Amino acid sequence: MTTSLKTRLRRAERRRQLGAFGLIAPLLLFLAITFVVPIADMMRRAVHDTELSAVWPRVTSAMVTWSDRSRAPEELVFAALAADLRDSQKAKTLATAARRLNYDYNGARSLVFSTARALPASATAWTEVIVKADPRWQDPEVWAAIDRASGPLTSFFLLQALDLERDPQGALRAAPANESIYLNVLGRTFSVAFSVTVMCLLLGFPVAYLLAVLPDRHAYPLMILVMLPFWTSLLVRTAAWVVLLQDKGLVNEALLTLGVIDEPLRLIFNRVGVVIAMTHVLLPFLILPLYSVMKGIKPVYMRAALSLGARPTVAFLKVYIPQTLPGVAAGTLLTFILALGYYITPALVGGASDQMISHFIAFYTSDTVNWGMAAALGSVLLVATLILYSVYTRLVGGTQMKNG
Repeated sequence: MTTSLKTRLRRAERRRQLGAFGLIAPLLLFLAITFVVPIADMMRRAVHDTELSAVWPRVTSAMVTWSDRSRAPEELVFAALAADLRDSQKAKTLATAARRLNYDYNGARSLVFSTARALPASATAWTEVIVKADPRWQDPEVWAAIDRASGPLTSFFLLQALDLERDPQGALRAAPANESIYLNVLGRTFSVAFSVTVMCLLLGFPVAYLLAVLPDRHAYPLMILVMLPFWTSLLVRTAAWVVLLQDKGLVNEALLTLGVIDEPLRLIFNRVGVVIAMTHVLLPFLILPLYSVMKGIKPVYMRAALSLGARPTVAFLKVYIPQTLPGVAAGTLLTFILALGYYITPALVGGASDQMISHFIAFYTSDTVNWGMAAALGSVLLVATLILYSVYTRLVGGTQMKNG
């Protein structure tokens, strides 16, 4: 009897769990299709490279015979290259090979096309023919680029995203100074996101506090003003800041009229304009989580601190502020992560030296169709964000435990 009852209870619990899973299954499927799968595919593209091997199968397979990497390979590899050049020229895929090699070796496009045009129908010594067509084929760097593009797996894009590369022998080295830009761009991205987050916190904390302590009849109209940016197009809001911040804009005209400045300030197409415009766009994302936490803080704690002799400033700093930390943590984290991926606002309001990593991802995706590089930059940004998120949660969690 007891065993039968336990069995029925287990079955009932199992049916309840299956029912609960059935309710959330559509949401899990939606998240998998729209979130997990695209991110996994992005990370796959950062290390998967079959573009060259698809059009030059012979030479990419023959590269395994290249033993002395301080010099050009043997005749076998040159013969394979000649065959692939002829076939890809007939199939009109020569541009694909040239584009892929040009990612790694400057001038590869002219090298490939000039060699293909000068290639005879047959030859007994393809090494001499190809080197005569273009002496650059003697450079081990050219063959190292072909080897790195042979696929199917490659570290080229990820290394380039970190301003690194491999020499013909396979050892890591720093990329040339004129090509080392991505770590600087990544640092700029985090710097702008951090500045915007700090500005949103400084401006949003008083607003959230005011909304939390005001009576509802006064707080609701103010809340509508906070929500107003959500009802306006991002492009419209950014364009409005271009009008406001330009040399003849309202901000400079007002400062000139008041006598604060003698000549217009440069507030647009620089870092100042980017931070101002992004702060305006992202401010509600900090105010709303902070307000929801502040609204749940009972006034009795402050009254108790005051009744025990604490000054209002001390009571606010030591009693009220610690209780707002969950809202501060949620708001700043949300704002920071959103700021990392911003593209339109820096593109319209910032200058050439203010573009964030999203600009380069969009460039490689739409302009040069270099999916590997775009995926590598996205993967580096994702990993860096996850690392900072982990550190941030540990710091905030430790602070909350101490306050608790």
